[in-house]
Amino acid sequence: MALAFELDPAVTPELRDGVVALWVDVSNAGGSVGFVPPVAAGDVRPELVKHFVAMAEGRTRLLVGRDDEGAVAATAFITHNTHRLMRHWVWLYTVMVHPRHQGKGYGRDLLAAAEAAAGGLDGVDAIRLTCRGGQGLERFYASCGYKEVGRVPGAIRVAPGDERDDITMLLPLPRRV
Repeated sequence: MALAFELDPAVTPELRDGVVALWVDVSNAGGSVGFVPPVAAGDVRPELVKHFVAMAEGRTRLLVGRDDEGAVAATAFITHNTHRLMRHWVWLYTVMVHPRHQGKGYGRDLLAAAEAAAGGLDGVDAIRLTCRGGQGLERFYASCGYKEVGRVPGAIRVAPGDERDDITMLLPLPRRV
Protein backbone atom coordinates (compact mmCIF):
# COMPACT_ATOMS: atom_id res chain seq x y z
CA MET A 1 0.00 0.00 0.00
CA ALA A 2 1.29 3.44 -0.92
CA LEU A 3 0.00 6.87 -0.06
CA ALA A 4 -1.83 8.86 -2.71
CA PHE A 5 -0.47 12.41 -2.79
CA GLU A 6 -2.39 15.49 -3.84
CA LEU A 7 -1.10 19.03 -4.17
CA ASP A 8 -3.57 21.82 -3.38
CA PRO A 9 -6.54 19.69 -2.31
CA ALA A 10 -9.88 21.40 -1.73
CA VAL A 11 -10.07 22.67 1.83
CA THR A 12 -13.09 20.87 3.22
CA PRO A 13 -14.15 20.18 6.80
CA GLU A 14 -12.93 16.59 6.29
CA LEU A 15 -9.49 17.78 5.19
CA ARG A 16 -9.29 20.34 8.01
CA ASP A 17 -10.25 17.75 10.63
CA GLY A 18 -7.88 15.20 9.11
CA VAL A 19 -4.91 17.56 9.21
CA VAL A 20 -5.72 18.62 12.77
CA ALA A 21 -5.99 14.98 13.88
CA LEU A 22 -2.72 14.12 12.14
CA TRP A 23 -0.93 17.08 13.73
CA VAL A 24 -2.24 16.19 17.19
CA ASP A 25 -1.28 12.51 16.83
CA VAL A 26 2.20 13.33 15.47
CA SER A 27 2.80 15.89 18.23
CA ASN A 28 1.62 13.55 20.99
CA ALA A 29 3.87 10.80 19.63
CA GLY A 30 6.84 13.14 20.10
CA GLY A 31 7.05 14.49 16.55
CA SER A 32 8.88 17.77 16.06
CA VAL A 33 6.11 19.76 14.42
CA GLY A 34 5.91 22.87 16.58
CA PHE A 35 4.38 21.50 19.77
CA VAL A 36 5.39 19.57 22.87
CA PRO A 37 2.96 16.94 24.18
CA PRO A 38 0.33 16.83 25.42
CA VAL A 39 -1.45 18.57 22.56
CA ALA A 40 -5.17 18.83 21.78
CA ALA A 41 -7.03 19.89 18.64
CA GLY A 42 -7.64 23.34 20.14
CA ASP A 43 -3.87 23.88 20.37
CA VAL A 44 -3.24 22.93 16.75
CA ARG A 45 -6.23 24.50 15.01
CA PRO A 46 -4.98 28.15 15.21
CA GLU A 47 -1.69 27.14 13.59
CA LEU A 48 -3.53 25.32 10.81
CA VAL A 49 -5.70 28.38 10.23
CA LYS A 50 -2.50 30.41 9.67
CA HIS A 51 -1.44 27.91 7.00
CA PHE A 52 -4.89 28.05 5.39
CA VAL A 53 -4.76 31.87 5.29
CA ALA A 54 -1.35 31.69 3.58
CA MET A 55 -2.83 29.18 1.12
CA ALA A 56 -5.75 31.50 0.35
CA GLU A 57 -3.28 34.32 -0.26
CA GLY A 58 -1.25 32.14 -2.66
CA ARG A 59 1.84 32.08 -0.44
CA THR A 60 1.61 28.44 0.63
CA ARG A 61 0.65 25.14 -1.01
CA LEU A 62 -0.50 22.02 0.79
CA LEU A 63 0.67 18.53 -0.11
CA VAL A 64 -1.47 15.78 1.42
CA GLY A 65 -0.88 12.04 1.44
CA ARG A 66 -3.91 9.82 1.99
CA ASP A 67 -3.86 6.18 2.98
CA ASP A 68 -5.89 3.46 1.25
CA GLU A 69 -8.90 4.38 3.40
CA GLY A 70 -8.70 8.01 2.28
CA ALA A 71 -7.56 9.30 5.67
CA VAL A 72 -5.01 12.12 5.86
CA ALA A 73 -1.79 10.25 6.64
CA ALA A 74 0.92 12.77 5.68
CA THR A 75 1.32 16.48 4.98
CA ALA A 76 3.83 19.11 4.05
CA PHE A 77 3.30 22.81 3.43
CA ILE A 78 5.35 24.40 0.64
CA THR A 79 5.78 28.11 1.28
CA HIS A 80 7.01 30.65 -1.24
CA ASN A 81 9.45 33.35 -0.26
CA THR A 82 8.21 36.89 -0.52
CA HIS A 83 11.65 38.49 -0.55
CA ARG A 84 12.52 39.37 -4.13
CA LEU A 85 16.07 38.02 -3.78
CA MET A 86 14.96 34.66 -2.40
CA ARG A 87 12.13 33.61 -4.66
CA HIS A 88 14.28 30.87 -6.18
CA TRP A 89 13.75 28.54 -3.20
CA VAL A 90 10.79 27.48 -1.07
CA TRP A 91 10.34 26.45 2.56
CA LEU A 92 8.96 23.06 3.52
CA TYR A 93 6.98 23.23 6.79
CA THR A 94 5.03 20.86 9.02
CA VAL A 95 6.33 17.69 7.41
CA MET A 96 4.31 14.90 9.04
CA VAL A 97 3.57 11.20 8.63
CA HIS A 98 1.05 9.60 10.98
CA PRO A 99 2.74 7.48 13.68
CA ARG A 100 0.79 4.37 12.62
CA HIS A 101 2.51 4.63 9.24
CA GLN A 102 6.06 5.12 10.54
CA GLY A 103 8.64 2.72 9.16
CA LYS A 104 6.83 2.12 5.87
CA GLY A 105 8.88 4.53 3.77
CA TYR A 106 6.10 7.11 3.65
CA GLY A 107 8.38 9.87 4.93
CA ARG A 108 10.64 9.33 1.93
CA ASP A 109 7.59 9.21 -0.33
CA LEU A 110 6.33 12.49 1.14
CA LEU A 111 9.67 14.20 0.58
CA ALA A 112 9.85 12.85 -2.98
CA ALA A 113 6.34 14.19 -3.65
CA ALA A 114 7.34 17.57 -2.17
CA GLU A 115 10.44 17.61 -4.35
CA ALA A 116 8.33 16.90 -7.44
CA ALA A 117 5.82 19.60 -6.48
CA ALA A 118 8.50 22.21 -5.81
CA GLY A 119 10.34 21.21 -8.98
CA GLY A 120 7.21 22.06 -10.95
CA LEU A 121 7.13 25.64 -9.65
CA ASP A 122 8.54 28.29 -11.97
CA GLY A 123 11.95 29.54 -10.95
CA VAL A 124 12.30 27.32 -7.87
CA ASP A 125 15.78 25.79 -7.56
CA ALA A 126 15.80 24.45 -3.99
CA ILE A 127 13.85 23.49 -0.89
CA ARG A 128 14.82 24.56 2.61
CA LEU A 129 13.49 23.22 5.86
CA THR A 130 14.38 23.37 9.50
CA CYS A 131 14.32 20.55 12.00
CA ARG A 132 14.78 20.13 15.71
CA GLY A 133 18.06 18.58 16.83
CA GLY A 134 18.31 15.69 19.23
CA GLN A 135 16.04 13.30 17.36
CA GLY A 136 18.11 12.26 14.36
CA LEU A 137 15.91 14.14 11.92
CA GLU A 138 18.90 15.66 10.17
CA ARG A 139 20.19 12.14 9.40
CA PHE A 140 16.82 11.19 7.91
CA TYR A 141 16.68 14.32 5.76
CA ALA A 142 20.31 13.79 4.69
CA SER A 143 19.42 10.26 3.59
CA CYS A 144 16.78 11.87 1.34
CA GLY A 145 19.31 14.18 -0.32
CA TYR A 146 19.12 17.22 1.95
CA LYS A 147 22.34 18.83 3.16
CA GLU A 148 22.78 20.54 6.50
CA VAL A 149 23.61 24.19 5.76
CA GLY A 150 23.14 25.80 9.17
CA ARG A 151 22.74 25.09 12.85
CA VAL A 152 21.88 27.36 15.76
CA PRO A 153 22.78 25.59 19.01
CA GLY A 154 20.09 25.67 21.69
CA ALA A 155 17.70 27.79 19.63
CA ILE A 156 14.66 25.62 20.41
CA ARG A 157 13.58 25.37 24.05
CA VAL A 158 11.45 22.25 24.38
CA ALA A 159 11.33 22.63 28.17
CA PRO A 160 13.38 24.46 30.80
CA GLY A 161 16.87 23.00 30.56
CA ASP A 162 16.06 21.10 27.33
CA GLU A 163 17.35 23.23 24.49
CA ARG A 164 17.76 21.74 21.00
CA ASP A 165 19.61 22.89 17.93
CA ASP A 166 17.66 24.48 15.11
CA ILE A 167 19.04 22.83 11.97
CA THR A 168 18.57 24.18 8.45
CA MET A 169 18.60 21.67 5.60
CA LEU A 170 18.72 22.36 1.85
CA LEU A 171 17.78 20.23 -1.15
CA PRO A 172 18.93 21.63 -4.49
CA LEU A 173 16.44 20.64 -7.18
CA PRO A 174 17.55 19.13 -10.47
CA ARG A 175 18.00 21.70 -13.21
CA ARG A 176 15.19 21.71 -15.73
CA VAL A 177 16.13 22.04 -19.35
